[in-house]
Amino acid sequence: MEIEKSLYDNLQEFFGFDTFKGDQEAIITNILNKKDTFVIMPTGGGKSICYQLPALMSVGTAVVISPLIALMKNQVDQLRAFGGNESIAHFLNSSLTKADVAKVKDDVSNGRTKLLYVAPESLSKEENIHFLRSIQVSFVAVDEAHCISEWGHDFRPEYRKIRTIINGIGPNIPIIALTATATPKVQSDIRKNLQMNDAALFKSSFNRSNLYYEIRTKKNVVKEIVKFIKNNTGKSGIIYCLSRKKVEEIAEVLNINGIKALPYHAGLDAKTRADTQDKFLMEDVEVIVATIAFGMGIDKPDVRYVIHHDIPKSMEGYYQETGRAGRDGGEGVCVAFYSKKDVEKLTKFMKDKPVSEREIGTQILKEVIDYSESSVCRRKQILHYFGEKFDETGCNSMCDNCRTTKTYFDAEADLLKLLSFIQEEGNRFDDKHIINVFLGQNNQPISSYKHDEHALFGTGKEQGANYWNSLIRQAELADFVKKDIDHYGLLGLTEGGKKYINNPYGLKFVLNRPMESADEDSTEEHGQGSGTLDTELLLMLKELRKRIAKQKSLPPFVIFQDPSLDEMCTHYPVTIDELKQIHGVGAGKALKFGAQFVDLIKKYVEEKDIDRPLDLVVKSTANRSALKVSIIQNIDRKIGLDDIASSKGISYEDLLKEVESIVYSGTKLNIGYFVDEMIDQDRQDEVYDYFKTAEADSIKAALAALGETDYSYEDIQLMRIKFISELGN
Repeated sequence: MEIEKSLYDNLQEFFGFDTFKGDQEAIITNILNKKDTFVIMPTGGGKSICYQLPALMSVGTAVVISPLIALMKNQVDQLRAFGGNESIAHFLNSSLTKADVAKVKDDVSNGRTKLLYVAPESLSKEENIHFLRSIQVSFVAVDEAHCISEWGHDFRPEYRKIRTIINGIGPNIPIIALTATATPKVQSDIRKNLQMNDAALFKSSFNRSNLYYEIRTKKNVVKEIVKFIKNNTGKSGIIYCLSRKKVEEIAEVLNINGIKALPYHAGLDAKTRADTQDKFLMEDVEVIVATIAFGMGIDKPDVRYVIHHDIPKSMEGYYQETGRAGRDGGEGVCVAFYSKKDVEKLTKFMKDKPVSEREIGTQILKEVIDYSESSVCRRKQILHYFGEKFDETGCNSMCDNCRTTKTYFDAEADLLKLLSFIQEEGNRFDDKHIINVFLGQNNQPISSYKHDEHALFGTGKEQGANYWNSLIRQAELADFVKKDIDHYGLLGLTEGGKKYINNPYGLKFVLNRPMESADEDSTEEHGQGSGTLDTELLLMLKELRKRIAKQKSLPPFVIFQDPSLDEMCTHYPVTIDELKQIHGVGAGKALKFGAQFVDLIKKYVEEKDIDRPLDLVVKSTANRSALKVSIIQNIDRKIGLDDIASSKGISYEDLLKEVESIVYSGTKLNIGYFVDEMIDQDRQDEVYDYFKTAEADSIKAALAALGETDYSYEDIQLMRIKFISELGN
């Protein structure tokens, strides 16, 4: 009983806890007894204590193999804070100087260090192996052990060499392997590769009951994200994107919209990444926009939402990334945006990979597609993926599918057809092939197996592909069929399936809701057309614009253009800050002309008791704003607009559009130097006089009035820009 007593004393002393969570005590006792230990514990379950506490209690130094520098730093900082001792934990990786490495080795050799964190790449260096042979290693902890398996979501080839290296360090060193996500297939890979088939397995439930899961069609994705964050002000969140470019873009869009956000990806230097993590932990920033490089081992318990801007590559990745929400047991909202285009991108991305890798990747991605498109309880699907049975009544409406009215169908007859076909054909076909048989699609594989002559060929045409997808997915979830992911996702009959054929009974399955088609992904969303136009307010705003124009002896369009007024009539801005969000307004215009418009709208909203939409317009996109800044700087330096266009790799016409949008938003640009080169003074005066009295700023109308033989479209456009800039801004 001595271990037990000191276990609790040490738990209290080092970590300040009175009790263990779940299997922690049994795991720690097992490793203290020098036995191989395999731990599968979801994020937030307290994995790190399982090796930290026994390391602090054992003679010698525990070597912790961990894939990310950020993760090591985070854990080492925490251990030092707990123990009040700088030497108690160290890491050994590429971020250290020679002097740092010497200090680490000295502390370890002198027995001051209980935990040494090492990246798998550093572990395989000859000098480090030599050093580890010279010290007493209490045990080796392999964290994020799923990295060993090609079927895992974050495969790292260096992880496959770990066992050989441990054997080279010394005999009989116990191993504890830990992971937050492992399907049965990945579990067996880990055991085989680490040669720990006799290890005690401690597996916690994968159910995170406090997390809410939702899949949305990828429509107005940036606007949806901004709206979501604005409705959750003051809460911390993570947004995952697939590419670094998208990470940078979304982070900038959020900042333009008044949300404190920072980008995080592997292309940023180590110091920037570390600073970003610290700012997130210290709540100096609200949101991190990241590639999957972010979050492993980041111990921030109060992340309240995780948004996937793009659909993840695997269910493990999705589970681990969503698992960073609500680690304290509090609220955790997980929203992922799904589009067929993302799937196509990911499939293209795999095209250049070796065949075996491509096959694996395709099967892993197929699971994500099935999960996203299915109307079955999300939680049931996630847990089934990890080999765990779950009754969906236990979801408690904590996923979008359980909150939605479902369409059920009688499955018995068609399920029998499906199971009989699989049995008769000897488990040799995947779902795609089987669906094609029922739909009567005569392609090369169908005819080569003579399935176009099969009695079931074309008998399911009427129900359509969505129906058969729903049926097969639920036959799998109900354990009638099993997908053999090792062999191209072939469907095989289970014992449950065989029993059902012999003894069928009535069953209701849920029909998948067809996914709406998603938008072309674009961060250029200005919210026009969202909501109906308030025509009564529009007339009042036009009247006000006319009055101001008269006072200032300006044409009305110089004050605000019609599209800006239209947008004011759907979004009802009642402060200058909100007015700045309206497309085509900008800070300059809002300050110069905005006060009266805002006052009128505010009064109107109060009188009519209007419920204003909170999803105010999303400000323009990041790459565009960088382009605009650069254009303004070049015009200040009096560089020709044609030269600016060619240096930016855009056409002269597109550049004029950009300059126009800058000027219409209220920024004054002096393009006189360029206009003087292009148009003589008399013609300039003529166009100026025309616009002073014009009702609208239409270029076509100007050309008709001034004569198309004397002026080109670009001439009038240039003069209109100069006119608006000088008189309006």
